[in-house]
Amino acid sequence: MPIRLLPEDVAARIAAGEVVERPASVVKELVENSLDAGANRVEVETRGGGRDLIRVQDNGLGIPAAEVELAFRRHATSKLETATDLEHIATLGFRGEALASIASVSRVTCITRHANETVGLRVRLEGGDIVSRTAVGRPRGTELLIEDLFYNVPARRKFLQSERTERNHIDAFLTRYAIAYPHVAFSLRHDGREILSTSGNGKAGEAVLQVYGMDLGTSLLEIPTTLSDGQLIQVHGFVGPTDVHRANRGYITVFVNGRWIQDLRLTYAIIQAYHTLLPVNRFPVAFVSVTMPAEDVDVNVHPAKTEVRFRDGDAVFRAVQRAVRATVMDEAPAASAWQAPPPSDAEVVPADADLATRARLAALTPAARQIALSPTEAHVETPPFFVPGAPLASQETTLPVAISRSTPAAKLPPLRVIGQAATMFIIAEGPDGLYLIDQHAAHERVLYERLLSAWGQGQLVSQPLLEPATVSLPVAEAAYLEDLLPTLQALGMEVETFGPGTFLVRALPNLLTNVPPGDLLADVAANTDERSPIQVGLEELIIRRICKRVAVKAGQVLSREEMERLVRDLEQTANPRTCPHGRPTIVQISVEQLVRQFGRG
Repeated sequence: MPIRLLPEDVAARIAAGEVVERPASVVKELVENSLDAGANRVEVETRGGGRDLIRVQDNGLGIPAAEVELAFRRHATSKLETATDLEHIATLGFRGEALASIASVSRVTCITRHANETVGLRVRLEGGDIVSRTAVGRPRGTELLIEDLFYNVPARRKFLQSERTERNHIDAFLTRYAIAYPHVAFSLRHDGREILSTSGNGKAGEAVLQVYGMDLGTSLLEIPTTLSDGQLIQVHGFVGPTDVHRANRGYITVFVNGRWIQDLRLTYAIIQAYHTLLPVNRFPVAFVSVTMPAEDVDVNVHPAKTEVRFRDGDAVFRAVQRAVRATVMDEAPAASAWQAPPPSDAEVVPADADLATRARLAALTPAARQIALSPTEAHVETPPFFVPGAPLASQETTLPVAISRSTPAAKLPPLRVIGQAATMFIIAEGPDGLYLIDQHAAHERVLYERLLSAWGQGQLVSQPLLEPATVSLPVAEAAYLEDLLPTLQALGMEVETFGPGTFLVRALPNLLTNVPPGDLLADVAANTDERSPIQVGLEELIIRRICKRVAVKAGQVLSREEMERLVRDLEQTANPRTCPHGRPTIVQISVEQLVRQFGRG
């Protein structure tokens, strides 16, 4: 084929794919325009997950009537004029691509009145072309209605995910901005149902409560305004104490100069600030905002403007890590990893304590005695117990022998428990060598098969709570959990809505009655994008999350009786060699390998 220029409408639709990936992208661009226009009230409404309708209305400065049509031309912007302006961008938008991209793949109605004009203007576009233009009366500000998103790009429209998933992406964006801009009153409605409403009174703490709910919001610690190394790098926000954590990184949010960004290095800085302070495979709750000179950060990296580059990335990393670490350590020093939990829950184990001493102390701990190793017993999750000098489960531990993993299809031979290593692994002896058993992964497997079997046979028995528990969740998670209520009912969890973002837990399966309902629902509602090569149902995914919460944790001291019981239960499972998430439960060291290591072969 000969080389030729693409028609303008085709080029526009191709370019739009860089900016408008999904309905949440449209909401992001329009809301950021509202904030740049000085709005202190922003209303967002969607229908059909944003496919059918997205409406964003603000009370900002508005668009002059003479410039409305120009605003929908590509690379038309009021936020920069020369190339040197790119060196100190102080607005959220600047590329002049958003409105043009949105208009090229949807039907758009723009109703606006500039603050200096007495009459507003309504302009309607289809596929980027203006089809009508009329004068109207309205208050100052702008209202944009985006209808039939991707109606003329069917390939993109059919790849959109479910309405629930698209709503969740919109929720995730708007709730973050509601915290970052507490002086702006945000509201969000999906299909006529109010999801979010903030006061806009400028108090960041109140915005956190309105977004995260009372349970999580009241537990967060505010980061004092901090200057790092004399640099003009200011860090502020909110972080969770060491007893508040989640199963994934979804609760870590980073803003730079008022812009939500996705930066793996700064996310790692926050996680590193909690080093040794959280249980393994758990992540902090953090909302961190960095303010720095505009000329020290390049936001012109990606059309979606979610990535940035720093002039001195190391300085920003240090500032974030130090501010978060100092806040956590100053406000909640008792949660340090080398200290035991409060005496009422556990006793201090000396670093040189032998296994018998650890087992004896664990036996004296009331919570440890309640570890659930069968469906008829309850389990209370105790804070993980770390021993100074013990290796972290998140690190690779090199053994001085060649290690082999047996085939998953093989059943376990009868095993004799020898003891516990690093309060994470059970050491057992079998007819063909030694076995190291990951106590958390093994317990997950046992619980998973029991719960799945009981659910499949309709034998999950609910136990009414002595008093119904009230649980509040962040906006996005609450909306997701509402969709899961019928599934939770089928799994023996009687949960009902009890106001915006609040739920009433009336009954739980016997296995879960002593698990804090708030922690349980938070894990269930964590909208992780779980991928599996095998198609599994929603019920099975929820059971996996429940088992991860309930299972005995790495770092928890077990008595010999508890270890033996766990090993016996693992031997009875159908797939004893992997946990429900695919991690190995057992590493085997054969007798032949041991013989060779000692030079006896």
